Amino acid sequence: MNTTELIRGKILWADDEIDLLRSHVLFLEGKGFQVTTVTNGDDAIVLCDQKRFDIILLDENMPGKDGLETLAILKAEYPALPIVMITKNEEESLMEEAIGSHISDYLTKPVNPSQILLAIIKILENRQIKQDAVSDKYLQAFASLTERMESHPDPQDWIDIHHQLSAWELELDDYPDLGFDEMLLQQQHEANDLFTRFVKSNYETWVNGASDLRPTLSPDVFSNAVKPLLEDDKKVLLLVIDCMRWDQWLTLEPLLYNDYVIKRDGYFSLLPSTTEYSRNAIFSGLFPDDMQRFHPEWWSGRDEHSLNRHEEDFLGDNIRRSGLTLKPDAKYKKILSNRDGIQFAKQFASWGNQQLVALVVNHVDLLAHRRTDSPLLREILPNEASYREIVRAWFNNSWIKEVLATAAKQGFQVIVTSDHGSVRVQQPTQILADRSASTNLRFKQGRNLKPSPKDAWYLDDPERIRIPSNGQSDTMAIAQKMYYFLYPNNFRKFQNKFADTYQHGGLSMWEMIIPLVHLEPK
Repeated sequence: MNTTELIRGKILWADDEIDLLRSHVLFLEGKGFQVTTVTNGDDAIVLCDQKRFDIILLDENMPGKDGLETLAILKAEYPALPIVMITKNEEESLMEEAIGSHISDYLTKPVNPSQILLAIIKILENRQIKQDAVSDKYLQAFASLTERMESHPDPQDWIDIHHQLSAWELELDDYPDLGFDEMLLQQQHEANDLFTRFVKSNYETWVNGASDLRPTLSPDVFSNAVKPLLEDDKKVLLLVIDCMRWDQWLTLEPLLYNDYVIKRDGYFSLLPSTTEYSRNAIFSGLFPDDMQRFHPEWWSGRDEHSLNRHEEDFLGDNIRRSGLTLKPDAKYKKILSNRDGIQFAKQFASWGNQQLVALVVNHVDLLAHRRTDSPLLREILPNEASYREIVRAWFNNSWIKEVLATAAKQGFQVIVTSDHGSVRVQQPTQILADRSASTNLRFKQGRNLKPSPKDAWYLDDPERIRIPSNGQSDTMAIAQKMYYFLYPNNFRKFQNKFADTYQHGGLSMWEMIIPLVHLEPK
């Protein structure tokens, strides 16, 4: 091999018959690898102490220390060093022992040079090969998505675009060296701007028109996703994970592959994209104005918590209006703490005869709120990637995974969704309002609001989008892009407090486009 050429990798090959493998060694050297040979395990161990190797080819049957003994010593000293075991022995027990010792690959003699080269490339250059492939695929996808975004997408197109952008976000998390992060972020913001215009042009028609002429909205979730299963005599678990975004769901899906066939779709959260409007709409099957009109006793107070005390009542009324008769009656449970979740998991195991179980889990939303108030959490969760990781870790180690495993065994069809997502806000925008205005940072409702026109969707009459009016001169402002509302008199005080926090209530893809997933037991 020409020593001026770049060495693809340094290989140590330990085999007591290495002289018979000289042609294999020359083949590898011709492919750009530097190969060092030894005839026994002791020499392999000594050389590893003296030099750095990228991979070891280890014969299983050698005099002195055999391959498995040598493997154990090398793995104890160099746990990250890739080792390929080569053996004449085809016994399954030997293979299992070697694999249990964390070898990188296993080859059975006789081996040809191409087999060895493939094993080496798979281990040493797999990441680079994948990275090159990801780079090519993303550049193609970037062009395709740009064209699709600019071709007047319909509602389903926007769900697909948001899915693809979120999926690429996860894919590129694994390849930060590609440097596509900014490129993807810019495309996401361009898509979000176009999506915002699309919603503002169509939303009023959607909420005031017939249900079969609009995309699935929050009030349609039960009738479109849950009711058909109940009418087909299926048992259903409706799982609502508060404030779960599309990208977060994509990190959870692989954890459920063993138990479920997954059918993913999406829907649009109501505006404002907050719990009191969107989640009540899921359970009631009603728009906010009808909730207040038909059930004023359940629609009282101005804060989010007081407005969500009657989800179970709304669900029962929705079931009756849908013409369903459930025996036994539907079960509803809202989980606010891990202790409550563990207790619920025990209860659920005995609910195998239930036709409908509705479960609300607030952990993701609570995490977003606690991150706002905790400098430590902000450091631990500086971006979306870290947020996804901690949501995945919570889900994978929580009682909820146990509940879903039990549901699969008991034959429940599971509908997983959320009420709204969240967006990491970046810039404050001033708004003028009186003291009676709502306190949410991403939307305001009150008398004679005066937001910046470029930063918010301003509605002179909230009833246009089926939001109950709070009185004369009532108006509404819904934040766009990454803005959050602050009043002029406390602007500087709260600017730093809320910058780079996760909020909801506004108009964005991340808050409005929500996963609606059907898990069918295998």
